[in-house]
Amino acid sequence: MSAAAIEQPFDDEPFSLTAIADEIMERHPGYRVEIIGGHLLVTPSPDAPHARALTGLMIPFIAAGLHGDETEVLQNVGLWLPTGDEDYAIPDLVIVDADIDDHFVENNAYDPVCFRLVLEVTSSNWKDDLKTKAVAFAKAKVPVYVIVDRKHQRLHVLTDPTGEKYEHHRPYSPGETVTLPESIGAKVTLDVEEILKAAQKKAS
Repeated sequence: MSAAAIEQPFDDEPFSLTAIADEIMERHPGYRVEIIGGHLLVTPSPDAPHARALTGLMIPFIAAGLHGDETEVLQNVGLWLPTGDEDYAIPDLVIVDADIDDHFVENNAYDPVCFRLVLEVTSSNWKDDLKTKAVAFAKAKVPVYVIVDRKHQRLHVLTDPTGEKYEHHRPYSPGETVTLPESIGAKVTLDVEEILKAAQKKAS
């Protein structure tokens, strides 16, 4: 689905990507629409393995005490981006400061200052997660960006945002474990093979 295929909903009002995004979501329930760098990114409804991977990932974060008084583990929360006047992303999973409600900006998106980690499980538009969003989250100074790369069977951990990129980008393969930076609020170790297995369709 391309942005060009969506008619401007209000001809007598100024051009608004936000209005187009809202129209797409209204016409196609379940689709996720984000605006990054002045471009619409449309993601289809997630499949069961995608959801299963997210549930599996929440368990170690919650077990480490990250969903409590100081931080929260949440899904599909809007992150306001500094890359454009209407830009925002909706990561699959985030770890945020517990006072996130005090950092509301607009359009159900929140100031990136309260995000400690963002995580994406790739879908058909995996290139957006690996490239476009990596730049956007770095510009927003989100400390840790994790990508469950179902296309290439890797788990990527990006840290230390500087300018338009993360200084450290390490891909992990099945058989390895990942210990995330304790700056997220606790020590969390992830089993790469376990996560990637959950993210795949179960054999019939």
